[in-house]
Amino acid sequence: MTIRHSEPHRIQHIGWLRAAVLGANDGIVSTASLILGVASAHASHGNILLTGIAGLAAGAMSMATGEYVSVSSQADTEKAALIEEQSELDADFPREQRELTAIYVHRGLDFPLAKQVAEKLMAHDALAAHAHDELGISEMTTARPLQAALASACSFAAGAVLPIAVAAATPDGELVFLIATTALVSLALLGALAAKTGGAKILPGVIRITFWSSLAMGITAGVGALFGVGA
Repeated sequence: MTIRHSEPHRIQHIGWLRAAVLGANDGIVSTASLILGVASAHASHGNILLTGIAGLAAGAMSMATGEYVSVSSQADTEKAALIEEQSELDADFPREQRELTAIYVHRGLDFPLAKQVAEKLMAHDALAAHAHDELGISEMTTARPLQAALASACSFAAGAVLPIAVAAATPDGELVFLIATTALVSLALLGALAAKTGGAKILPGVIRITFWSSLAMGITAGVGALFGVGA
């Protein structure tokens, strides 16, 4: 009888969670910063909205491309490691069995039990046993390039929509204040949600994301104001 282990763990979400949170954060920060910079340079309301929309499109594609390339590189590395491990198993199976036994002894098992566990696991699936316990590759952490790219693009776009919507509905005189405020509040909520989902402490995550986002938006607004005055 096959027993399936179905207990949920937060680490199972780490791949898509990382890409989704990074994309949404970048969508809010990048687009809000662009809008604040252009608004501080006294651009027209139409140009401010155009900048935000262009930033959404460019940012979503950039995030998707970057995430796909990065995670594909990770997947290629994992694939190469598995091929190398399989060749080692084919060349000297007993040595690989001793190596796995040593890993289990190092983790605290007595030698006879460690040897028995290694033999059983390798009899079932030798490559999977070495992939998990020697290389640190498992089903939960395996790189998935398309999933990561899609999550990054969609989450960036979702994040970028917020400052664009605020800019569209806000008069020029209140735009800078409302964009900055809504962006920071949204980022704080997103940071809290990500920390809670990942099982981490909420307050440090919220402080970290709001501090660096405030700095990014402040610098961009300052640059916009500087060049806008000189125009």
